[in-house]
Amino acid sequence: MVKTNDYQMAIDLLCCHLGLSEDEAKKQLGISSEDNTQKRIIETQSALMGLNQDK
Repeated sequence: MVKTNDYQMAIDLLCCHLGLSEDEAKKQLGISSEDNTQKRIIETQSALMGLNQDK
């Protein structure tokens, strides 16, 4: 899980200057933790399963 405290200044800048919500700012920074991580895990598992089926 990503520590948002490390990115809080960047999140605040995106929210204030671009009018983004906090979730949108996190997505722009690539730190939307749970959804993004789960998506990557599923993609990796699918790719690995595809490799195993070819053999």
